[in-house]
Amino acid sequence: MKNVEVVSNKKAKWLMFGRDADKPEKIIDTNQYMVVTGSRALLLDPGGIELFAPMLASVLRHTSIEQLTDIFASHQDPDIISSLGLWDQALPHATLHCSWLWEGFVRHFGMQNIKYQAIKDEGGYIDLDGYTIQMLPAHYLHSSGNFNIYDPQTKFLMSGDIGAALEPVDAPLYVEDFESHIPKMEGFHRRWMPSNTAKNDWVRRVRNLEVDYLAPQHGRIFTGENVGKFLDWFEQLDVGSALR
Repeated sequence: MKNVEVVSNKKAKWLMFGRDADKPEKIIDTNQYMVVTGSRALLLDPGGIELFAPMLASVLRHTSIEQLTDIFASHQDPDIISSLGLWDQALPHATLHCSWLWEGFVRHFGMQNIKYQAIKDEGGYIDLDGYTIQMLPAHYLHSSGNFNIYDPQTKFLMSGDIGAALEPVDAPLYVEDFESHIPKMEGFHRRWMPSNTAKNDWVRRVRNLEVDYLAPQHGRIFTGENVGKFLDWFEQLDVGSALR
């Protein structure tokens, strides 16, 4: 599993874990992210149960069990959070931040120790000892209770399934040529995203943010001008293809 530092400042660094060549063949590749401050760490969408061992080993290269105090799940899908039962044993002191809709569902993955912190529909904030991370609503993109994570200090947006592309494990980490990347993500967005209204509302709100890194849960990270190109493309895309 690759461990890559995406961006950092004097107070925090953002890491991406993924492209695991040793994962089972029929499991889709996923990107996991973590922000590490001086004293705390927040793990985002820690992945499926099959990835727990390489994820734990990767995470411990950058922080300690004691400092890993918070987990965030953008929604309830198994590729996001089915490893919860194992993290529950490794991090009995931690807090899981997830939509209020999904507590009764994600507890099926196993959760006896970790505290469940329900996120209200309007979102909220996670305070990592003075380093503040924002939880942004992204409902119906694709889940009915869905959130992104935004760090205004590094201008990093973890966008969940928005911007995703289902690619092999040897795919590059960053989008280089946007036009050639469109075929890799178009089918996913047309089918998985059900609502043009939700899509356009999200694009409008994200345009009001400063975003230098748009980091999805599958595929490649968008940087620089490719962030704006993605917003333009996504805004005009007609989604909900199964209803056509």
